[in-house]
Amino acid sequence: MMPWIMVGLGLVILLLAGDALVKGAVNLALRIGIPALIVSLTVVAFGTSAPELLISVNAALADKPGLALGNVVGSNTANVLLVLGVPALIAVMHTGACDCKRAYFQMLAATVLFIALAFRGVFDWIAGLVLLAALALMLADAFRHAVAHRREAAAAAMLAEDEEEVEGADPNMPWWQIITFLVLGLVGLPLGADILVDNASILAMRYGVSEAAIGLTLVALGTSLPELATPVMAAIRRQADVALGNVIGSNMFNLLAIIGITALISPVPVNAEFLEFDLWVMLAASLLLIPFVLLCRDIGRLWGIALTAAYLGYVTLVLV
Repeated sequence: MMPWIMVGLGLVILLLAGDALVKGAVNLALRIGIPALIVSLTVVAFGTSAPELLISVNAALADKPGLALGNVVGSNTANVLLVLGVPALIAVMHTGACDCKRAYFQMLAATVLFIALAFRGVFDWIAGLVLLAALALMLADAFRHAVAHRREAAAAAMLAEDEEEVEGADPNMPWWQIITFLVLGLVGLPLGADILVDNASILAMRYGVSEAAIGLTLVALGTSLPELATPVMAAIRRQADVALGNVIGSNMFNLLAIIGITALISPVPVNAEFLEFDLWVMLAASLLLIPFVLLCRDIGRLWGIALTAAYLGYVTLVLV
């Protein structure tokens, strides 16, 4: 009974921390004059990717680097199919107005680079340095655009004092409260995921689920719950730019930062199953974002059903 109770506790912590992180990120964007999308691509993305980083590094130190790869690949697939699918079942996500084409192309480039390096057969220190270098370029580009947007916002403020407020945001929120929300989110998300994954793994082992299947499904799903909690709250608050930006940013962090750091600690071998199936599913899931990012389509409930069903089908294929 105790593992079930702890799983429930982990879920509660994840939901509360996800709400806190969205509040802190959106209000931080308002206070320093940059769009919420940029903040979600950096602060929120790093915070929600913390569970994957912790698990992957621990797996490498425990001489189980294969678990790290399964965790990242499975998490990226879940991020697109489940993390965007479930919130769309709650409320239509108006992503049509979200300008994240540049970040999306960066995510696709990171995915192609990751797959190309995977065909070397192992993520060694060389691959790790390449991935981290790509991450540094992505962060530098985001910073440059944030600075440029801040200057444009300052110029626009001189022409118009009244700007449209983001729902659920408080432009006058004090700094201490913004920092508190961010800290609670960044601390609570990995804590909740750790509690949930540990106890869910106990339940999985109890029911005879293999370790390989746990890496691609249970652990990947568990570490994607922070990404799921954040867009669920963002969808409720009608902040679709945070939801979509968080998925794109988290996927880039997963591929570039997590495997990059893990590869520097211990080589991560690539099994044939990943090259034949899982990596291509991850790429296909990323391409499914084209209608929402490039064609400016909103993610309605029918899309939510389709994305969620696709993820359930993938999990079924992995477990069978």
